Amino acid sequence: RGFIEAKEKKVLVQQGIKLFNLKGKKGIEMLVSSGHIERTPLSIAHFFHSNTDLDKRAVGDYMGEADELNKGVLYAYVDLMSFEDLTIDGALRKFLSGFWLPGEAQKIDRMMEKFAERFCGCTGAFANADTAYVLAYSIIMLNTDAHSPKVAKKMTKDEFLRNNRGINDGAD
Repeated sequence: RGFIEAKEKKVLVQQGIKLFNLKGKKGIEMLVSSGHIERTPLSIAHFFHSNTDLDKRAVGDYMGEADELNKGVLYAYVDLMSFEDLTIDGALRKFLSGFWLPGEAQKIDRMMEKFAERFCGCTGAFANADTAYVLAYSIIMLNTDAHSPKVAKKMTKDEFLRNNRGINDGAD
């Protein structure tokens, strides 16, 4: 009896994941209504962290939405991460390993603000979260610049350093 219930639950979860990957909010609603997760930011964030079958683009799109629940999920998702003993580029890699950034600048901005706040809270590496935000955003732009075939003139190391000089309240 327990085996059958576990199998049915697994099938429901897989159906929920499949639906989430196609239509994020509908997938979450199905998982909530089936009792697999709660309609709370922390429960959904735990679900995102623990399921590798989720489409990373769908996770990023969901957390990038401006609805209160979605923003709460983003904040809980980031707060579940520890960036202690990581450099900013290592922390950024860890942060972005579970989802893809959405294409909209406002959504990216919200995500990077939360990342910077958490990174500074874990490491105390910079004078303030604004410094971590600017540097993390610069790293993302440098990565895009380096890997996009649409960018003809690539940024040099000196240009990157010059662009970020003075961002740490003059302590850099």
